[in-house]
Amino acid sequence: MSPRALVTGGAGFIGSHIADALLDRGFTVVVLDDLSTGRRENVPSGCEFAQLDVRSADAARLVREGAFDVVLHEAAQIDVRKSVNDPVADASINILGALNLLEAVRAAAKRPRFIFASTGGAIYGDFVTPPNVEEYAKDPDSPYGIAKCAVEHYLAYYGRIHGVEGGVLRYANVYGPRQDPHGEAGVVAIFCNRLLDGRALTIFGDGKQTRDYVHVKDVAAANVAIATAPLPAVGRLDARAMNVGTGVETDVITLAETLRRVSGRDAAIEFAPARPGEQLRSAVSIGKARQLLNWTPQRTLEAGLKETFDYFAAKR
Repeated sequence: MSPRALVTGGAGFIGSHIADALLDRGFTVVVLDDLSTGRRENVPSGCEFAQLDVRSADAARLVREGAFDVVLHEAAQIDVRKSVNDPVADASINILGALNLLEAVRAAAKRPRFIFASTGGAIYGDFVTPPNVEEYAKDPDSPYGIAKCAVEHYLAYYGRIHGVEGGVLRYANVYGPRQDPHGEAGVVAIFCNRLLDGRALTIFGDGKQTRDYVHVKDVAAANVAIATAPLPAVGRLDARAMNVGTGVETDVITLAETLRRVSGRDAAIEFAPARPGEQLRSAVSIGKARQLLNWTPQRTLEAGLKETFDYFAAKR
């Protein structure tokens, strides 16, 4: 019998690619998504689909009774700016939604492994020097980052006290096909659409702020790896947390110039005032994922951006 996986947020950008990768590895996959931001057409045809809110009793029942081997929790409110404007709504989805599922895992007759999608940028803040390693102090500058950090603490607690087998992947800035213009990596989708529209690429601030851009298919491969790999013994907060990125800082000007080159579109670059509170530098160390999951990213930024631009061009 094939292993069973539940992917929450599986109609979204990252979750749908994870569902694809799991199907390719022979998993039976169930996708849970409320379609508030996800799209039904993103769900792979080989998946079962449940349109549910992660905070609902029905979602908890599905986790308790679904006989899953692994739950990959991707569903989230992902916009940092929205979390700043409405931290209560952000916490309702990102903290209470995760707790609803964790309680269901704890109560399940067959307890699945619980993999949590965290953040490798917002959780560390600007008080450390990249590339960030998992043991760095956590000092997030947004309610979004605070919520991700809180759920990591809860997952460590459920592991130590209740024996729940959990793991954490801290994503860098994920980009690729199916991306929407939300979150910090959304700049790639925004730039692609502006290039296709013949509009200028707008850079906020001086363009020297850096991010670690990792392709969504590499992120999906990391999720497949952690779904089945042996995990370290339960311990402190960072024991089962692994960064997923490239370890390379890319500034926004370089990103824009690379996209112009691979797309063959000579759009202008314009500058706008910096956005308050924006993180200045971000990149993650991936040595732990390489060691424990035998995972490394396979796509260069240039190749990944070309694939992403071609995807958006084909959608026109």
